Amino acid sequence: MLENVLKRDRDVVLAGLIAITLLAWVYLVFLAQPMGSMNSMSLGQAGTAQMGADPMAMARPQMSMWSTTEFLLTLAMWSVMMVAMMTPSAAPMILLYASIERKRQNQQSPLGRTGLFVAGYIVVWVLFSLAATAIQALLHQAALLSPAADATSTALGGLLLIVAGLFQFSPLKYRCLHHCRSPLAFLLGEWRAGPGGAWWMGLRHGAYCLGCCWALMLLLFVAGVMNLLWVAALAALILLEKIAPAGLILGRVAGVGFLLWGGWLLIEPLLGMA
Repeated sequence: MLENVLKRDRDVVLAGLIAITLLAWVYLVFLAQPMGSMNSMSLGQAGTAQMGADPMAMARPQMSMWSTTEFLLTLAMWSVMMVAMMTPSAAPMILLYASIERKRQNQQSPLGRTGLFVAGYIVVWVLFSLAATAIQALLHQAALLSPAADATSTALGGLLLIVAGLFQFSPLKYRCLHHCRSPLAFLLGEWRAGPGGAWWMGLRHGAYCLGCCWALMLLLFVAGVMNLLWVAALAALILLEKIAPAGLILGRVAGVGFLLWGGWLLIEPLLGMA
């Protein structure tokens, strides 16, 4: 009987996670359309219009400040993107939490506390989205990003790639990734009872995920924040790092690739000057 109840809870939670992920990706696809990008991505309307009229405007600093509406729309875009990218990799932890909570409560549904766990997890990524939005606004003001929100400076792109590549080998990366790759160990070590405990554990898991993935997220500025192929590639790397048996090796291979790519972007201009 309990196995049937657990299966039902797991199916409900899994269906909810799939729905959230699909809705987030649908929203991103809409934003990636030309009109969606113009209306919803706050890329600095004045600067974008100026570049459309003057091709040389890309080379001049864009000092226009974003409006509050533009900032909030971009924050919404980043938040939805984080949900689309991170929900699949968090699914094993969330499903395991729901199963353990059902066994502990027996007659009570775990869905409410599972929702609090998920909410705590998402809050961490919304806070990261706030920081990413501020960074994007500053880079646009400095004319270091194109209207598609990818780096116009090879030096900036190269530095971001090198930072991400080095971080792939850092102790902090693997300490945080260990918690993400070991859902049962995390829950046993971090368990807190009650609704407040569910919220706290969601925050803790989100913090560990942020700790192992923040540098990868900054790579969105390299090939374009709304380049959906690049977004999907990074999301796939994050997922495989967390759930694949060879995820740690794959992460190191990716780190080497980022270092080589970043190094090339930095030395290519020097080779052209030689």
